[in-house]
Amino acid sequence: MRFHHILLEQPEAGIYLLTVNRPKALNALNAATLEEIAAALSMVAADDAARVLLVTGAGEKAFVAGADIAEMRNATIEEARDFSEKGMRVMHALEALPVPVIALVNGYALGGGCELALACDWILAADRAVFGQPEVNLGIPPGFGGTQRLPRRIGPARALELLTTAREVRAEEAAAIGLANQVCPSSDLRAKGLETARTIAAKGPVAVRLAKQAVQRGANLDLFAACALETDLFAQAFGTQDQKEGMGAFLEKRPARFDGR
Repeated sequence: MRFHHILLEQPEAGIYLLTVNRPKALNALNAATLEEIAAALSMVAADDAARVLLVTGAGEKAFVAGADIAEMRNATIEEARDFSEKGMRVMHALEALPVPVIALVNGYALGGGCELALACDWILAADRAVFGQPEVNLGIPPGFGGTQRLPRRIGPARALELLTTAREVRAEEAAAIGLANQVCPSSDLRAKGLETARTIAAKGPVAVRLAKQAVQRGANLDLFAACALETDLFAQAFGTQDQKEGMGAFLEKRPARFDGR
């Protein structure tokens, strides 16, 4: 499929890189861009050889500076609902990918851009990254999941402060409050992302997918039920070739050669 607003690349085997590619618009999310992201995510989800997805923005200024305000400005209530639902579907699809997804936030991640980063499993931020949910400045609340994922990431009190004041958070504070996992120099962001992706790609693919599944599904269960889920997924792993290879390699003192089965 040919894309006009994003790039989807495979810099290395098993590693995908999705770049929102509208630098003149600070990578703002319009309907067409959301549709292309959805299509790209379907392609990654369908690839059994996929191991990690990295998500970033083109240029040096923005990861994604928000949703496209010019496109939204004159929307009716029903058109606004449709746009929100389109964005929600993309965020849910990103979150539901079976492989780890890492946001490489290279600049402004505001509004829909912050929501896009929050839908990723974790965030690696450049030292110039800036996060925020400034929608209240426009007379609207977030519409792509910000009111739900941000509290789950940093706690409801801190999230509500940011949601209602529209205060921007720079990279170091983002790491301190748990919004970003790590901060690195802007010039090192892609290399650091690829280094992390290689580390994950070298592990047992089935085990990585099961671990992600356990965390995501378990978050909505009480502890007893979540631990029962972990037991089920742990047991499932023993029916895989990856488990036999991983344990065999450990006992034989050699590197494991996983094939994701």
